[in-house]
Amino acid sequence: MIRAAGGIVRRRGTNGPASYALVHRPQYDDWSLPKGKLDPGETDEEAACREVEEETGVRAALVTELSSIRYLDRKGRLKQVRYWLMEPVDGKSPRFRPNDEIDEVRWCSAAVAGKLLDHDHDRKLIVEAEALS
Repeated sequence: MIRAAGGIVRRRGTNGPASYALVHRPQYDDWSLPKGKLDPGETDEEAACREVEEETGVRAALVTELSSIRYLDRKGRLKQVRYWLMEPVDGKSPRFRPNDEIDEVRWCSAAVAGKLLDHDHDRKLIVEAEALS
């Protein structure tokens, strides 16, 4: 089984709803949540934080673990992804730079995320995160 980890990164709104970080993957032409495979010797929690920062440019802290998902990847391998609700840890501007893996990061409300995200399991994680607001 392939192990991966990721984050539902939430910025709390001061005068409105929270916003969530979504990533666009040009290789698949889809909108997704930041995630990726574990590096050797890395914990799931470390991988989640690293992947979020690599894919969004945001340093984030774990808040609470959310539901995990399992599915067959495009090569037919079983993949398990553990997810955490995360929040940015500093007020600095995100350090995202478009690249071959992720060409755009978009912050949006849960309602807009539900329309943009291409995968049902990602939409369910946003709903789960919203319930913890």
